[in-house]
Amino acid sequence: MIQIEKLRKVYRARHRAVTAVDGVDLAVREGEIFGVLGRSGAGKSTLLRCVNLLERPDSGRVVVGGRDLLALSGAELRAARRGIGMIHQHFGLLSGRTVAGNVAFPLEVMRMPRAERAARVAELLELVGLTEHAGAYPAQISGGQKQRVGIARALAGRPEVLLSDEATSALDPETTASILELLRDLSRRLGLTVLLITHEMEVVKRICDSAAIMRAGRVVESGPVRDLLLRPGSELAGGLFPLPAPDVREGATVVDVTFEGDSADRPFVSALARTYSIDVNILGGAVEQVGDGRIGRLRIELPGDPEVNAAQLAHLRDSGLTVEVHGAGARPGEGVRP
Repeated sequence: MIQIEKLRKVYRARHRAVTAVDGVDLAVREGEIFGVLGRSGAGKSTLLRCVNLLERPDSGRVVVGGRDLLALSGAELRAARRGIGMIHQHFGLLSGRTVAGNVAFPLEVMRMPRAERAARVAELLELVGLTEHAGAYPAQISGGQKQRVGIARALAGRPEVLLSDEATSALDPETTASILELLRDLSRRLGLTVLLITHEMEVVKRICDSAAIMRAGRVVESGPVRDLLLRPGSELAGGLFPLPAPDVREGATVVDVTFEGDSADRPFVSALARTYSIDVNILGGAVEQVGDGRIGRLRIELPGDPEVNAAQLAHLRDSGLTVEVHGAGARPGEGVRP
């Protein structure tokens, strides 16, 4: 649905040039929710704005729904943009218009007939749960309700793609959760492809099917969220399970074990200890709800170095667990799931 290839955007001011997006490749599949995670200044907002050409890249390709946007004429681009909705961090509502009036605005620009417009506005307000607030003004509703107005407005033209620019960063945790649930529900019900940017791990954890991490204008890792969380050394996994750098004692093996689904309910630590008659020291860990399933990570310490513990490590892998070994004796690539 969205294919970004070798995208580059440089801002120039006087004698200074800042590369905001530096050769980014990204693929977003039809119907998925894709999150781009990064700190301020990572380039993620610029990347998002390049998708609908609010920012025109210096080079690269942006293909949405099979159309290369950079190859389109002005009229063709305006038509293509109708298939791309966008919601903003600070809502961007018109204070002098009611909730219904804000949702109707893009339909007026599209010159939709009045009766059809009214029916569409009513449909959208019901979709986002704001029917009773149709006559209210932005100053009279909460932040979460304002974002629901923004979402309804973004959906007015029946887009296939929805872009979200830090849509929940100005909201409290409870409201954030309700907006994320709404976005996930809309994506499933309407078949929307959602590309969102965020600096919050909670957003990726709750609703994203796939994710990318940006740093200094580049994508440093990308893929399905589940795959990234099960990949040894993954930055996304490190962000979700923030364990300190391992302190590996001489004559011991420190192991990070990542598990999901049914594995989360199996007593693999006690089974390992019984099977091999060893003491297993638990150093830390957590289990998180990620999308519709659970993923966890546990750090354990085994007596002896990795070569001595080869059978124990194989036992963990054969149990369907992802294993990452720390310390002297760990081989490159160790921990890759078979």
